Amino acid sequence: MSRFALGFTVVLAWLSVGSAPGQETIPIGVAKVDITPEYPTRLGGYAARKGEAAGVGQRIWAKAIAIGSDEAKPVVLIAVDSLGVPEAMVAELSRRLAKSAGLTRDALVVAATHTHSAPILRGVAPNIFGRPFTVPELASIDRYTDETLAKYESVALAALRDRRPSTLSWGQGTLDFAANRRTPGGPVDHSMPVLRVLNLDRTVRAIVVNYACHCTTLDPADNVVHGDWAGLAQEFLEQVYPGAVAFTVIGCGADANPSAMHGRRSVDKAIAHAKALVDAVDRVFKTPLKPLRSVPSRRSARIALPFDTLPTREALDALVKTGGYPGFNASTFLARLDRGEPIPDHVDYTITAWQFDDDLAMIFLPGEVVVDYALRLKRELDPARLWITAYTNDAPCYIPSERILAEGG
Repeated sequence: MSRFALGFTVVLAWLSVGSAPGQETIPIGVAKVDITPEYPTRLGGYAARKGEAAGVGQRIWAKAIAIGSDEAKPVVLIAVDSLGVPEAMVAELSRRLAKSAGLTRDALVVAATHTHSAPILRGVAPNIFGRPFTVPELASIDRYTDETLAKYESVALAALRDRRPSTLSWGQGTLDFAANRRTPGGPVDHSMPVLRVLNLDRTVRAIVVNYACHCTTLDPADNVVHGDWAGLAQEFLEQVYPGAVAFTVIGCGADANPSAMHGRRSVDKAIAHAKALVDAVDRVFKTPLKPLRSVPSRRSARIALPFDTLPTREALDALVKTGGYPGFNASTFLARLDRGEPIPDHVDYTITAWQFDDDLAMIFLPGEVVVDYALRLKRELDPARLWITAYTNDAPCYIPSERILAEGG
């Protein structure tokens, strides 16, 4: 396994949080767009799948929330039902939104639910099936990627146009269906932070929920488009709160699976997990939420995460003989060497932070980040004012910890 050193610093203010005399309004807009493909395409996530999707089990979405006026420099969070969104796609989206809306790069976050039942986007886990894509498969993947990029842009612009005075608050609940997928009884993060947007008449306008768990409740044999528990949770929340737009984002859950996987996977179990999330949100909403009074400040840092010792040609040759995903993946690196291209020795990694005064810091991390990073940040910083989302702005690989590397596998 390649080795990473995820070195980064997150700065939070350590002032006490005071009570607000009356909650101030913030211009907030929300929008959603259907990103379900209307043509056959490959789904990501499971190497066992041998062909294109057999149908649609649930429609999937891209949703955007825009916070702040033009004068205050807004931020936009786009949450998508997808295995992951590559950095190249986010960079092009950022370029377009900078031109059309003046949005700065650190004011944009694209968060994937990591559902294993969504269409593949160009550049995300391309070697998982252990063979090259066929020409028709590549054409379908390229078509879906290009169409979806245009929809991400359109939903962000729609959310910006939709901005109107709203109140914003947040709270933290807990949810317990995630289980460590590597070590029985191993560490997990059961925290469930929630953002709530209210209209001036106090009706719910938007809900953003974070939970650190894989979207792998469905059986891989069910080769259909689906949002898994995260997509169902959004659907159920929008039924409970008519007129609201519900978002699901994922925390540091690279080593967490739904507990339903300790038995046969099924849609019924995904439904049960989604309903558990809705109930947990309801419990949070029955408690006093913390008001957020302003548009967040934002900052980002790009660092190089180095790989450990790179494999030799001999080691790659040996992997090729094993076949399957490891063998095919190794063959792509051998092809690079044959072309005179070096094997990458690091991953470019961009960390983004949005801070709402002293009330909340939201940290956005790319890739499949294991739970140790969330637990460490919560030890070193103030967990009562911290929100950590992974699977954002890129889908490079797993981001393991020293514990994971010592375990191997």
